[in-house]
Amino acid sequence: MASLFRDRTLGYSRRDSAGAGSVPTISSVTSATSSCRYSTSSSALSPLQSPFPDLTPSLSTTDLRETAYEIFVAACRTSSGKALTYIPSDRSPSPSTNYNTSSPSMQRSLTSTAASKMKKALGLRSSSSSGIKRAEGSPGSGGKPKKPVTIGELMRVQMKVSENVDSRIRRALLRIAAGQVGRRIESTVLPLELLQQFKAADFTDQKEYDAWQKRNLKILEAGLLLHPQMPLDKLNTAAQRLQQIIQAALDRPIETGRNNESMQVLRTAVMALANRSSDGSLFETCHWADGLPLNLRLYEILLEACFDVNDEVSIIEEVDELMDLIKKTWGILGLNQMLHNICFSWVLFNRYVATGQVENDLLDAADIQLAEVAKDAKTTKDPAYAKILNSTLTAMLGWAEKRLLAYHDTFDAGNIESMPTIVSIGVSAAKILVEDISNEYRRRRKGEVDVARSRIDTYIRSSLRTAFAQLMEKADSSRRASRNQPNPLPVLAILAKDVGELASKEKEIFSPILKRWHPFAAGVAVATLHICYGNELKQFVLSITELTPDAVQILRAADKLEKDLVQIAVEDSVDCDDGGKAIIREMPPFEAEGAIANMVKDWIKMRIDRLKEWVDRNLQQEVWNPQANEGGFAPSAVEVLRIIDETLDAFFLLPIPMHPALLPDLMSGLDRCLQYYVSKAKSGCGSRNTYVPTMPALTRCTTATKLWKKKDKTLNTKRNSQVATANGDDSFGVLQLCVRINTFQRIRTELEVLEKRIITLLRNSESAHVEDFSNGLGKKFEISPAACVEGIQQLSEAVGYRIVFHDLSPVLWDGLYIGEPSSSRIEPFLQELEKNLTIISNTVNERVRTRVVADIMRASFAGFLLVLLAGGPSRIFTQQDSQFIEDDFKSLKDIFWANGDGLPMDVINKYSTTVRDVLPLFRSDTESLIERFRRSTLETYGSSAKSRLPLPPTSGQWNPTEPNTLLRVLCYRNDEAASKFLKKTYNLPKKL
Repeated sequence: MASLFRDRTLGYSRRDSAGAGSVPTISSVTSATSSCRYSTSSSALSPLQSPFPDLTPSLSTTDLRETAYEIFVAACRTSSGKALTYIPSDRSPSPSTNYNTSSPSMQRSLTSTAASKMKKALGLRSSSSSGIKRAEGSPGSGGKPKKPVTIGELMRVQMKVSENVDSRIRRALLRIAAGQVGRRIESTVLPLELLQQFKAADFTDQKEYDAWQKRNLKILEAGLLLHPQMPLDKLNTAAQRLQQIIQAALDRPIETGRNNESMQVLRTAVMALANRSSDGSLFETCHWADGLPLNLRLYEILLEACFDVNDEVSIIEEVDELMDLIKKTWGILGLNQMLHNICFSWVLFNRYVATGQVENDLLDAADIQLAEVAKDAKTTKDPAYAKILNSTLTAMLGWAEKRLLAYHDTFDAGNIESMPTIVSIGVSAAKILVEDISNEYRRRRKGEVDVARSRIDTYIRSSLRTAFAQLMEKADSSRRASRNQPNPLPVLAILAKDVGELASKEKEIFSPILKRWHPFAAGVAVATLHICYGNELKQFVLSITELTPDAVQILRAADKLEKDLVQIAVEDSVDCDDGGKAIIREMPPFEAEGAIANMVKDWIKMRIDRLKEWVDRNLQQEVWNPQANEGGFAPSAVEVLRIIDETLDAFFLLPIPMHPALLPDLMSGLDRCLQYYVSKAKSGCGSRNTYVPTMPALTRCTTATKLWKKKDKTLNTKRNSQVATANGDDSFGVLQLCVRINTFQRIRTELEVLEKRIITLLRNSESAHVEDFSNGLGKKFEISPAACVEGIQQLSEAVGYRIVFHDLSPVLWDGLYIGEPSSSRIEPFLQELEKNLTIISNTVNERVRTRVVADIMRASFAGFLLVLLAGGPSRIFTQQDSQFIEDDFKSLKDIFWANGDGLPMDVINKYSTTVRDVLPLFRSDTESLIERFRRSTLETYGSSAKSRLPLPPTSGQWNPTEPNTLLRVLCYRNDEAASKFLKKTYNLPKKL
């Protein structure tokens, strides 16, 4: 707007667009004013409604303008009646220039002064030229020197007053002055005096005269009756009389211009009202135009004359001089500097609005002028002033807030420059209204109220809520428009993206402006957006029941949005005393990750529950047939592992940002399922204790006893009841147990593969970080491998003890060393054992084969010792039997050695230690055995055993130094000395 205040000629806005000799005349100005862009009654402008109360509707804007001009001329006239002339100091007329002298009114020219001080103070830029030049004539017109134009003449043109009207006013003022020498203009009632001076003959026609008379009468009515300076008693006779006169004159014009009776009656009534005082005395000063709001409306019209009649957004260069003359009307209008400031602020502001809000200099000027109003407001508590101040500022604030409460709709790249000033005006008006007018504010401590910050906070929140609502509509429209496209974005995902862009725009464009009044403008903005989006997201989260791609997409978009908003808030609060905690507290977490996590956990639970149900159903149908699978393991295990593999694939295909965080939940569930499978698979299979027969009671031997065969059934009935279960169900046979062992081993092996695959899947996950691979927590199966190991151990022992004590019971427990030991040796047992070892070797997985064979060996050694030490009264041994017993044990070890193809010798030696330690007892003589027993018992029980040896309990832990082991060797010794010792010491029977 570099050319805002251009040089121009009266009636023509661009002086350089015409030739030097074609300058328009003053008479053309009057006609041009009717078509100029600005007029107080023109529809070209859209001014705001005046904050000053309405006047009588019978007074038009033209009536007020003509009256205002009359007051201006009257206030500015000199006592001599000479014209007010302004001759600028930089005028330098050229004596050689010729001027047209055809009309005196066209011979007056005006040049501008130096740069206006007022415009400079208000931030209004001056034009580059010297100002307005009003020239006359044309080349060759006589060479008259350039004459100065009066400021009064400039005002006449600005207010669109014709020369004839102006001449008539000045003529009347000269007459008034001549008749009232020495009296100030404030002591006259101007409309009354004008009515006194003119009659119908002074006007062009009767119509013009009637309009003029009615206007003056209406002004008297407005100033003395409707809006008097002091309140008027309804019973005031002068007022009643004046009202009657005016009503009658409006119906039938009175005769003016003469000192007749009607005029005398009018004068009497008018002067009685104009000279009133509060104490009943008469004023020298007449009060006829100084009542509110009449005086302000008249003054507003005068101030509007400061705007160039040909360029509605520009203030004339001569505004300093013109304003000085306008202020001379204060005496008549009853104004002062404070009322001037508020009125001028309104005029500047209203002109900015009326002219389409294109000239920001006017807005800046209004803001500067408003700062003066703020100072004034603190110096007075006058109720009349406060009322005007309140109505004016309320109008300005209302207009500003209408834009600021939705500033995203109001401002864009084309008008963003005006935003700081509009905010400043809004804040300034609000501060004055609250701090200097509000009674509530006075009752509270001022430190408790930060008006500026509060208003900005309101603007931000309101505007962003409005913008958010618009984004919702836009997102919904976008969704509908893309309904037929593949994979359309969900509404809330679109909204999250748009809100993020809005937040960035806020931070970059609006927050820097608003930060002048609110230090955390960006923080408040993003907190508002966070709340708005959070409300929508909360409703969505409550409505979803399962994990869908749309749900995950929305929640991920929400999570990203929240991170962006929080980041802006944190950055904006760097200098905040509390580090931005107050703003962050306004942003309760979306917990989008939590919502995703909860849905994923529900998804995991559903999968795990489904898998567990599958395990229950399929294990009931599993036959554990070694021929069902080439690997000798159960098909159900293959299927379980396949389902787990698919579940892992499905998990890592979920479009979530937290695979590493939720993987432990999935792993834990799968781990428990596998543990459940192992537990369920081994349930009912028994253990080593299931198959070990119950030891018979101790007896002393009798030579050639025949009781064993008779006792066989009795002993069998004392075995653990689980044996019956094992005998009656093929699913728990040795081969079926081997299939289970293979199955558990297969699961162990596959778990290692799965764990490596999980690491690969995790590395390929976009949400994984380096630290997610730093430890194995949550990425390994923790309990199912241990369950498999435990299951293999339990079933391996069960296989060994079942073979030895159940399947081979006829040749071991029921056959070995029964009757005559030399005729019932171990060979039948070894033959059957070898067959079973062959079957086991062909069935059991090679990685657990050694363990199973070793457990069979342990069971065989335990069975061999059990026959020797707890075989019942059907078994008796002499000292000489020890040799073939040792030979039989060597044969038993050899079958597991298998000439080096079987178990390692160190393993055999490890498990045969107990047998090797106990067998020498069978070579010992009876007396030494008895002595060793006595000594061992005394060492175990101490002095209490001296009088009578206690019966040592059966521990089952055979040991050559253990009393119960020694006692059992004596019980099965076919020797008279042993039998007597046992009879004497414990009174043991010879039979059960």
